[in-house]
Amino acid sequence: MKNYLLAVLISSPVLLAAQKKVDLDRYKVRVQFRSLPAMQIDSSYHTYSVEVESTRMMQNFLTGLSPEKTVDLKGWRKLPEQGHLQIKIKLEDLLPESVSVKERVENIKNKSGQITGTRTLYQQEVVYSFAARAVITDYKGMHIIDEVLADRAYKQTFTSPEFAFKKLAEGYFLLNSLATTGDLYRHCVTRAMHFLNERITNNFGYEEVTANDVMWIVDSKKHPEYDAHRKAFRQLNDVLFAMAADQPLGNLRTELQPVIAYFDGIKKTYDTESKHDRKMRYASYYNLAVLYYYLDDPQSMMKEATGLILNDYDTRDGKKFEESANRLKNEFQRTNIYSRHFKIDPQTFKGPFEAQDQSLNNNTKVYQ
Repeated sequence: MKNYLLAVLISSPVLLAAQKKVDLDRYKVRVQFRSLPAMQIDSSYHTYSVEVESTRMMQNFLTGLSPEKTVDLKGWRKLPEQGHLQIKIKLEDLLPESVSVKERVENIKNKSGQITGTRTLYQQEVVYSFAARAVITDYKGMHIIDEVLADRAYKQTFTSPEFAFKKLAEGYFLLNSLATTGDLYRHCVTRAMHFLNERITNNFGYEEVTANDVMWIVDSKKHPEYDAHRKAFRQLNDVLFAMAADQPLGNLRTELQPVIAYFDGIKKTYDTESKHDRKMRYASYYNLAVLYYYLDDPQSMMKEATGLILNDYDTRDGKKFEESANRLKNEFQRTNIYSRHFKIDPQTFKGPFEAQDQSLNNNTKVYQ
């Protein structure tokens, strides 16, 4: 009996350590929200129009390309002309700047893989540049912003196929200049329009964004919180996955209240300064901060970020969350829109010379 009791006393610290061990694993969540514009302009503006101006030399290469049709400002209605925002695109010439021929020596091998000789291959390289910009004004003629879409300081290189004879390489671009210039010009214009779409949507648009994030969930099967942690994650993940950019949040926070209460309770249950308890609290602070971010609640997110810092397990995450919460709060204040989840129907918007404009998302008053 004495030996048994001794064995129990010796093993008790080991059992206690096993109970106190916790592994946290990253679990992914998918969320959707709407971006808010970076620039502040008249809130009644919801339509735009596009005009493209090209040089005479490049005009023929635009045939069939119609770059104005590819311009897309998310969350706005596009008009053929006279929109609230008027985007004038100026496409300049594609200019060859230098021409050279590069040589490459290649080994010749027989069927056995032995090198039997060499041959020289020639390839023409043409360095060229392209420039484009967009001037954005409103329908009253007020200048809003200029966007550089392509700059001549950025040099690009065209390379021809390889030839066994140097003369063929030297004459390639000249012999094929019309087709090659057309291909290169269309590629440059397409890339410029893609960049323009990114810039105007960032500055003025309301794009639907799908993002992936992570939360920390107990992955130690013997831990007493293992099942409850996973259940809470499944609940919140189901809600976040169903969250849509074009649907108001509504009662989602109420649906998530049991999950929020559970993670808040963890902080009180595991309240010592041991590494185990601080790690458990870390997961709660972290998960709640992420949750509040997607619930458009920067104030509650800031509270969790501060708790994460004071918890002193990984203060870097807390500081990052503080920055995110401040950024979201400032974004709401700047735009006077206090949610990133609302419906937009661009077809209901009217231009300045049509009927009176309808306000953005009349049915959703969460911004006010």
